[in-house]
Amino acid sequence: MSFEVSRTAAGLQLELTGQWGLREVEAARAQLAAVDLGGVREVEVSTRGVESLDLSGAWVLREFVQRARAAGAGVSFQGAPPDQLRLIGETLKEPEAGAAAPPSAAPPAEPGLLYDIGRYAVHAWHDARASFAFLGRTLVTLLASLRSLRRLRPISVARHVYDTGITAIPITALIAFLVTVIIAYLSAQQLRGLGVDIYVVDLVTIGVLRELGVLLTSIITAGRSASSYAAELGSMQLNEEVDALIATGVDPFEVLVVPRVLGFVIALPLLTVIADLVGLTGGALLCRYLLDMPLTQYVNRVDESISSTTFWVGIVKAPVFALLIALAGCYRGMQVRGSARELGHKVTVAVVQAIFLVILADALFAIVFMKLDI
Repeated sequence: MSFEVSRTAAGLQLELTGQWGLREVEAARAQLAAVDLGGVREVEVSTRGVESLDLSGAWVLREFVQRARAAGAGVSFQGAPPDQLRLIGETLKEPEAGAAAPPSAAPPAEPGLLYDIGRYAVHAWHDARASFAFLGRTLVTLLASLRSLRRLRPISVARHVYDTGITAIPITALIAFLVTVIIAYLSAQQLRGLGVDIYVVDLVTIGVLRELGVLLTSIITAGRSASSYAAELGSMQLNEEVDALIATGVDPFEVLVVPRVLGFVIALPLLTVIADLVGLTGGALLCRYLLDMPLTQYVNRVDESISSTTFWVGIVKAPVFALLIALAGCYRGMQVRGSARELGHKVTVAVVQAIFLVILADALFAIVFMKLDI
């Protein structure tokens, strides 16, 4: 445990580093008590160098913040205040350390269409900012975890690969097979009358490898995994398990969010490959029994119809879709507060949002690939 104090034109800057736990409480309290706050108008606290912070260390930091405010100094944090201070503030029913004073209540606005549009726009803006902050914290935590294999938690990642990948193989393969057979059947009905039924193979191959394989797999797993992530993390919020992790100095993003995101980013490309293979198999079966096309002819036509980028266009999308789905589920799960009804609402929002983001990202990919002539 250590900290550096530097005086700036604005006041005092305090940079905390090292371990801030139960063993360091007395030493931290004595060192912070020695900080001279005379004439200081602004105190800026940085906790970016803190390796771990539990409730004991947060309580000592809270005492220093209260002393600084009692001396007439304003206290701010670089970035968001630590979650441990928020937890203490919620327990003691006091404002969060480093948070601004709540604004005075505005007079109620007249209800109407313009009022509803404005309220929705403000809510959407705040939600967008919070979601980008969630994404940023997840990426920062992931980069910090890369320095140590233990912090990356490979066992937890492997478990989530199994839960979201291996267990999803049967339903993913079944849907890919059925949808491909339906598309091949409809195409064959139209093209056979024109005498160009060989192009059924082209349509099935390119459609499955470029779009259907990854898109169907992403939508199916969005319903499974986004809801699962939101329900698991939401239940932990309701049971105060996330607060317990924070109280012991454990970063919930490192333990709960990052392993789920990594596990799904690994699992979805593998599921996409399986969906591609099953889809092509379904097309082969239909061509064999409906068009009397030999298997060797089907395989040769598949090889002729695909280019060097057809398969990779679909695979490249999979990690991006996985990231969006996992983040949507984890983000909504971590938002759960208060009741089981809120949990059900957030699970529903997570699934809808994940599917919407996947379709939106797929449309953007289509535009980019068209501009690149891929």
